[in-house]
Order: sequence, then structure tokens, then C-alpha cells
Amino acid sequence: MKLKEWIKQFKEKKIIVYGDLVADVYLDGQIARISREAPVFVLEQEREIMVPGGAANTVHNVATLGGDAMAVGVVGDDRIGEELIRVLESKRVNCSGVVTDATRPTISKTRITAGGEATVRQQVVRIDREKKEPLAAPLEEALIGQLLKNIETAGAVVISDYGSHTVGVQARQVALKLCRENGIPCIVDSRYDILSFKGATLVKQNTAETAAAVGYHLDDEAAVERAGKDLLAKLQGEAVLITRGPEGMSLFLKDGAVHHIPVTNRSEVFDVSGAGDTVVATMALAFAAGASMLEAAVLANYAAGIVVRKLGTATTNPAELKKAIEEKHETK
Repeated sequence: MKLKEWIKQFKEKKIIVYGDLVADVYLDGQIARISREAPVFVLEQEREIMVPGGAANTVHNVATLGGDAMAVGVVGDDRIGEELIRVLESKRVNCSGVVTDATRPTISKTRITAGGEATVRQQVVRIDREKKEPLAAPLEEALIGQLLKNIETAGAVVISDYGSHTVGVQARQVALKLCRENGIPCIVDSRYDILSFKGATLVKQNTAETAAAVGYHLDDEAAVERAGKDLLAKLQGEAVLITRGPEGMSLFLKDGAVHHIPVTNRSEVFDVSGAGDTVVATMALAFAAGASMLEAAVLANYAAGIVVRKLGTATTNPAELKKAIEEKHETK
């Protein structure tokens, strides 16, 4: 497989990412003392960083890998939503498909980390902010309008559903139908509701999500193979990709082929946050470039191996991806 040749073809391939746009906020500081108000630490804040998460991380990955990235989703009429759009646009993401809704906050996950001079930094607490009700009908119709307007020119579509109700029932069916009618690959990554995405080209699930979808535990290799085939039959798509942490990935194809892809570097995993977003972004670009399912999955595996070596929600780029492939082949 000439993997590096496909990376060259990523440039300017239009990828639409529709889903839950999340702001990942990191508050970091030093523990100063015990509070007089309650038996808790007082944290002296040193910095605050916001990075794209959820579907925003996926579309960010598309952009850093050289693609023509477009986000379709919702943010609130708030400071964090404005900052999220600013960050994405600074990375060359087209945010014209993002709708602002004053009735719901921008989805955010704030992680507070702390440590002393001689201690390892640890996450103290995570604060999530989101509205759990489905989108109002006019808002969902606005998102459908963005899909109708842009999908015909896309090389691939990613639906990134984190369960925060951006991906409504009607909108997901419209997206799947438009992709089928226009011959556009559609990749779905849904945390809680994958069985409602019947007909997607490829679905990506981790082992826990797969187990929930098929109704039994994935305790060994045989169970993984059974689950992958069962899930593919239920979804009636072209392929299922199960990400398996230190065991790599398993790709199940419609023709019955099964490919187990080992991790690229088992010894240097620092943080798996957002690695799944990197996987689907890379696969979408590879599909748009014309790569096969297996080539796309192998490229995505290399990309995931890069971002898990970085702290926090991270991305990769063509230079890093090419280097990872070269280094792997040099060690053989």
C-alpha cells in the first residue's frame, strides 16, 4: 500500500462534519492551601486553554490534515461559542454551517487540573455544560438546510454524534439519504445510538460502544469478530471499524473480510482523548482521495498513534503522518 501517496491527495478534499460541537476547556493552576470555607484545596489559576472537542475536534483534524473542512452544528450565544468559532476559523475551518441558538449553551467540558511544584498534575474535577433537550424544529431545519446546500460538493461526510442532540432524527436521515443518492461516503461515529444510522458507509465504534449495540461483552478475539459481523449486518453498510485501544483496530467489510490492525506504538500512549475523532477525520479524507477501506483504516491507525502521544484533545498533520509511516517501515 502506498500510504504516503494518499496523504498527498488529502489537500483541499471537502469534508463536512456534522455533529455535536464541543469546547474542551482546561483550567490549570497550583494548589495554594486548604480553604477556610470548606475542607477543599484552593487552586491559584495559572492558565485557561480552550481547544475544539467532539465534532469540532473532528473537523479541526480534517483541517490540520490539509482538507477543506466544513462544520455543521450548533453553538450558544455565549463567550465560549464565540471562542470556539474563532479557533476553528483560525485553523481554516469553514463555519458557515454553524448555527447560533440563544436558548442553549455551547456544549463545554471544563477540566480543572492541579499540582504542586513536586507533584504530577492531576485532573481534580470535570464540569460539563449542555442542554439535554432535542433541538427545536426550526433549528434542526436550519441544519438540514446547510446539509442540502453543501453536501453535493463534499468528498465525504462525517456524522459525529456525542449524544448532545445536535444530530436529530430527521437530520440524520436526510444526511444518510443525500449521501446515498450522491454516492458520497458517510462515516458515522455515534456514542449511544449507532443502530439508528442504518445504511452509513462505515461506522466507527470502540469496544464498549460495540458491546452496548450488540448486547454482549467483547471478552476475547472471537467475541470481537462476532460483534463486528453482527453490527455490520444490523446496519447494512459497507464496513464497521472497531477501535480497541492497545489491541489496535478491527475492520469488518461487507464482503466478509476481516482485518485486525495492530497499534503502531504500544509504549508511548499518554492521552487517548479525541483519538477516535482523529480516526474518522483521517478515514474521511482517505475515502475522498480514493483509498480503499483497508488503506483508509491503516492511515487512521497511524494518525491515532500520533495523537495519543500528545496530552489533551489533539490533532496531527501530513508531515507527522508521513514521518510515522516512514519510521514504522524503517524498523521492520
